[in-house]
Amino acid sequence: MTDCMFCKMVSGEITPDTVYEDDDVLAFRDINPQAPAHVLVIPKQHVATINDLDADSSALIGKMMMAAAKIAQQEGFAEQGYRTIMNCNAHGGQTVFHIHLHLLGGRIMGWPPG
Repeated sequence: MTDCMFCKMVSGEITPDTVYEDDDVLAFRDINPQAPAHVLVIPKQHVATINDLDADSSALIGKMMMAAAKIAQQEGFAEQGYRTIMNCNAHGGQTVFHIHLHLLGGRIMGWPPG
């Protein structure tokens, strides 16, 4: 996707504040953090929304979740707890149309989330 900000990060055209990367996933600090630790975990493969996932995508989503757990451990808040969130489409709060997982930690999370 030529105009996708997250695809530009994957390609190296934009340099995020990377905290984790492997063959399938890139994770970086959110530029508008909503918690002391706020990391976005994205697949390197472009998928616009959760609605665009298919049966073959389950491994990709699993890799995103495993990356989030690794990052929470490396950032030091895994034992205290953290929240993961995926938004879908405008009413769900999605603003960048490349699926991404929000990893929030470093404080007590309230409920309901919003």
